[in-house]
Formats: sequence, structure tokens, C-alpha cells
Amino acid sequence: MRLSAILFGLVLMCAALGVAAPLQDGDDVRGAFLTSRPKEKPASSSTTRPPRKRPRPAATAAKSPEKTNAGSTSSTSSKGSTGTTAKTNDAKPVNVPRLGIGLTLFSRDSNGLALRVDPNREFRKGDRVRILLETNTDGYLYIFNKTNDDPPVMIYPDAEIDEGGNYLQAHVPFEIPAADAPDERLRWFAFDEKTGTEKVFFVFTREPLKDVPIEDDLLAFCRNNKCPFAVGTEVWQFVQSQMQEPLKTARNDKFGGAQTASEHTATTRGLGLAKDDPQPSLIMMASSTKPTLVATIDLIHK
Repeated sequence: MRLSAILFGLVLMCAALGVAAPLQDGDDVRGAFLTSRPKEKPASSSTTRPPRKRPRPAATAAKSPEKTNAGSTSSTSSKGSTGTTAKTNDAKPVNVPRLGIGLTLFSRDSNGLALRVDPNREFRKGDRVRILLETNTDGYLYIFNKTNDDPPVMIYPDAEIDEGGNYLQAHVPFEIPAADAPDERLRWFAFDEKTGTEKVFFVFTREPLKDVPIEDDLLAFCRNNKCPFAVGTEVWQFVQSQMQEPLKTARNDKFGGAQTASEHTATTRGLGLAKDDPQPSLIMMASSTKPTLVATIDLIHK
């Protein structure tokens, strides 16, 4: 994605159904988002970040065949998920948090440092930016890009990143592009002279989206088809159907500071951010407890 100027025109939306929770503003939104951050960063001896694959249920001992009234035996089995559909759980979760996403925009300075910048500033040819994302609960992140009247294309998950996984843990930051990419040119979105309007959709869900391949399914798709994955009509209609209620937001107008070593370590090693780590520049939270949140960013380059 090569852009010449960028402006965050945040059309922040979420799922339209569900029991609405009390809406919050400003500091209350920020507090509700950050309350689940741990007081201290968890310790880890690993120097690399684990793949973002969904957790697998623990293996359980096989049950003995059950006897029927007729004296015969019977057994039950379940088909594993392929990653394109979500298994429905009839049990209603208790105290489910409203979904939230935190965004921070970094720009590359002349020394190669990542500096916090105001999303509303204008960028020029040659400028480079990176987006740091943080969620307040575990879930699946999808990023779609739509340019003008072109059909939407999935940017993330990507078969070449995280083995096609897109499972994020609460408050474990995610960067796009990745700061640890092997090539410096792949670590930033670069802006050029081309004009146009691009819209980036961040879709955060509690369960995988139906009919959108991830993990092994995405790897197989990309081996046999042309990637990136083209979003189907039904999937896109679903994404758009979620954009009904405005999100509550909180902004942090402190810009110019460099990305901290703690943020960089948390991102590259898959560690959670602690309460005393820097906060996102922009926090968006849903107004209900439904399982899907959609936020969009308008990228306007002049």
C-alpha cells in the first residue's frame, strides 16, 4: 500500500444487535479499555514472538462407548473446524467485555525512529508510517482495504505473516507493517505522489469470520489461488451490516514521542503491555457486547 498523504477519517462502528452497555466518554472509555491491562508485564525467556494461531482445546480422554437400551453400543464424534466457520456455543458468557481497539500511528523520522504523530496531519511524498494495534480482549483481527470503487481485498491475515494466523491476545500489541520485517522497505507504509482515497477496515471478532480462510486454510488457498484473498459478497455484506452504531472514542493528543523499548519488545516478542506502558493515541469501544466490532480509517492522499 503506497500512499502520498493520510488522514484518519474515523467512521467507527460496531455490531448493531445485543444488549447495550452504558456508554462512556473520554477518560471513562480509556479507563474501561485499560482496566484489563496487567499491572506488570509478564516475564518471558523467549526472544521471538509466537505465531498468532488460535488456541487449541486440551486433549481429553476418549469416552467409553455408551450402551443403549437395546444393549448395543454407540459413540459420538464431532468434526473439527476448518477455520472458515465458528462453532456456536449455546452457553451464555458472563461479564463479557465490550470489544475495544486501540490505535497509535507512528511516522519514521530522518534517523529511522518511530515517532507518534497526529493522525490528522498531512503527509508528503517519502513519508512512512506504521500502525500499532491493541485489543482489550482475545479475538480475531481482519484488515481489509478498499480503494475508491475497487472491490475489497484482505490485507491481514496474510499467508506470509504469522503462518496465516490472526488470533490476538488481549493487550498484546500488533504492528502493521511489522517493525521486525527483514527488509527495511517492508517495515513502513510509504507515501508517493499517487492520489486517491483508500479505506481500511479493521474487523475484530470473538470467533473467526465465516467463509474467510485463516491459518492452514489460508495457506492452502494461497498455494492454489492468487492471493491476496478477494472478499466475497456475503462476507462484505456482513461487515457492512455491523456498521450501525457509532463507537465511543478517546483521543490522546500527546505526539512526538518515540516508540518505547517496552512497546517494541512487547510487539516483537508477543508480550502484553502493562498499565504503566504508553497508552494508544486513539481508543474505540463498542456500545454493546456483540461479538463483532468494525472500525474504518480513510487514507486520503493528495
